[in-house]
Amino acid sequence: MALGQRLEIRQGQALVMTPQLQQAIKLLQLSNLELQSYVEDELERNPLLEREAPGGAEDARDAAPVAAETQVERLDQALERGVSTETALDNGFENVYADESRADAAERGDADAGSGPVDWSKAGTGGGFDGEAGDLEALLSKEKTLRDHLAEQVQTAFADPVEKLIAGWLVDLVDDTGYIQADLNGAAEKLGVPQAEIDAVLTRMQGFDPAGVCARSLAECLAIQLREKDRFDPAMEAMVGHLELLARRDLVGLMRVTGVDAEDLAGMISEIRALNPKPGLVFASGEDSPAIVPDVFLKVTNNGGWAVELNADTLPRVLVNNRYSARLAAGPKAKEAKAYITDCMLSANWLVKSLDQRARTILKVATEIVRQQDAFFAHGVRHLKPLILKNVAEAIQMHESTVSRVTSNKYIASPRGLFELKYFFTSSINSSEGGDGHSSEAVRHRIRDMIEAERPNDVLSDDRIVDILKADGVDIARRTVAKYREAMRIPSSVERRRHKLAAA
Repeated sequence: MALGQRLEIRQGQALVMTPQLQQAIKLLQLSNLELQSYVEDELERNPLLEREAPGGAEDARDAAPVAAETQVERLDQALERGVSTETALDNGFENVYADESRADAAERGDADAGSGPVDWSKAGTGGGFDGEAGDLEALLSKEKTLRDHLAEQVQTAFADPVEKLIAGWLVDLVDDTGYIQADLNGAAEKLGVPQAEIDAVLTRMQGFDPAGVCARSLAECLAIQLREKDRFDPAMEAMVGHLELLARRDLVGLMRVTGVDAEDLAGMISEIRALNPKPGLVFASGEDSPAIVPDVFLKVTNNGGWAVELNADTLPRVLVNNRYSARLAAGPKAKEAKAYITDCMLSANWLVKSLDQRARTILKVATEIVRQQDAFFAHGVRHLKPLILKNVAEAIQMHESTVSRVTSNKYIASPRGLFELKYFFTSSINSSEGGDGHSSEAVRHRIRDMIEAERPNDVLSDDRIVDILKADGVDIARRTVAKYREAMRIPSSVERRRHKLAAA
């Protein structure tokens, strides 16, 4: 068979991820803070984008972006001098705003603008009532430390004066990384209280924010965070108990002690690496977690229904200045400048459409979640229904991956509190009577209610909880009850009985 070259034409179909499609997918999964940061970057990069003015769209369109026009004019001048497009874009725009500031100052008659020393002694001051400069916000603001944060939680978590005293003493032992390095063996004698009471207070404090705080070792810190994520199963417990094998990267030894295969072990190691080994440093470095801002509001209407609306404060408001774009396109421009303007116009239009589509998709998904979880919002967590991504995706005719991206890092503020949209997706526990299943979150809530209502002389064991739930139509195993109880940081029945008798 002879070898040769030939030209063929073939027709086929393939899925292509265009940059615009990648941008739209990226915007879906961004939180409101991440979205604001992304839009700010686009506003700086694209001269045809502008922020909507407080007075509305008309005011924004009438405000001519002088800086953007100067950028394009400088690009034309650079290209006419023979400078390459890349060099012009890299160097031609660096000092545009500084040059304009000096020009504006010259027009105002500031002859010394841009030259001479600046008097920094007057910078950042404002007028006070007595004629003295002062910044009230700077005077009143104070960076919160880790101990301040823990002390606030102690005031709300403990009502008993003795427990509050013990908790305050333990707060003083917490170092900047969030650990309690001191030996607590002599604490009972020093404080004059039983050691069991100190241990009970410490256990409750280990549920404080940030997750993993008040731990006495790295293993305990990781275990606390894994319980918070409901991932502290026996295999993960074995790994946390053998961190020295993980440090040596002894994968064979880890598979032996955990009883999992290589694929599951790789996933477990990734989860361990995602945890924070020094949770207290978020305060020591001043990087406190920002407050959660809801993306969606849920309100009760006059007729008793639900009204779902987007939080307009979290939606970036950007416009494309078509009037300015037309002015630029009408004038004589070099080929590279026209290509640059066209690219900016396409990017700006696509961003505005993507932001609008993102808002519509969030509202559509949130509305369907509210519709399917109506009983939860009306009657509480006991009525939370089992729900998976597929249920919502089929109802609104979208792909499951789209619903997953929309519900990540998105929150809804309702009369029952602030919830992440992913909270409403729970697994199903079969009914012992053959009816509809029960939400795992609702069953978890019932277990907590039963334990909180138990008496000192009648503490419920896991087996008794299983019997009670099965009598109510919930088909659940004992190990599942134990897993839910441990995830909620509730001690065993033996420990609870000892604590209740000591408190009585």
